[in-house]
Amino acid sequence: MGCAKDRGLRPRGAVTLVTLPHMTDAATMRKISYWRYSAVKRKTLFAALACALLAFSMLGCGTTNHLQSITLSVSNANPNAGTGFTVKPGLPVQMYTWGTYSSGQQKVLFGTGLTYKILSTPFGFAETGTFGDPNATPPQTVQLSVDGQLTPITPPACSFVDVAVPPATKPAFNTTGWYVVTATYGGQTTPPGAVYMATEALPATSTNPAGQCGP
Repeated sequence: MGCAKDRGLRPRGAVTLVTLPHMTDAATMRKISYWRYSAVKRKTLFAALACALLAFSMLGCGTTNHLQSITLSVSNANPNAGTGFTVKPGLPVQMYTWGTYSSGQQKVLFGTGLTYKILSTPFGFAETGTFGDPNATPPQTVQLSVDGQLTPITPPACSFVDVAVPPATKPAFNTTGWYVVTATYGGQTTPPGAVYMATEALPATSTNPAGQCGP
């Protein structure tokens, strides 16, 4: 009973010093030191393994954050701001390409590897003016730079028609023709965007007194 009581009061992890027959106290102390050294060594090993596993998991997460899709936008602050670019007289328009990654992150793409393309034949037809070839030398109607800027040039054109009817005194516009533009990055191509021209005025009417082209 006394022994059981003693064991119940002994703190966890306590070491009982026992002098064995034919062994000196110094020998016993050397064994205790060895046990403590082994325990510390095991703890250090476990800590190193834990750090290695953490680093490996972080590395694995980084390698899975790959580009999933790209899209055009009229805004460098909002990837969902729209893909219709209206070019007006004297006002270059910048296109932006956004990348969406597997982590959910979205960011504007730029630099080497990002290319833009505009079709030489517009989709639809122009209500007024003549849609030229932006890929001709020199380009016509609109010029696309390597970094995605659209600059209006001659000949002017209008991609809109006023469909308002009297007694309306304000125009209501429908599109009638546009260029198709895309961007390519990392082996992926964006869904097509539309380039609308508003560099030539429409005839003045009672519904469009100012003869403006497009909204």
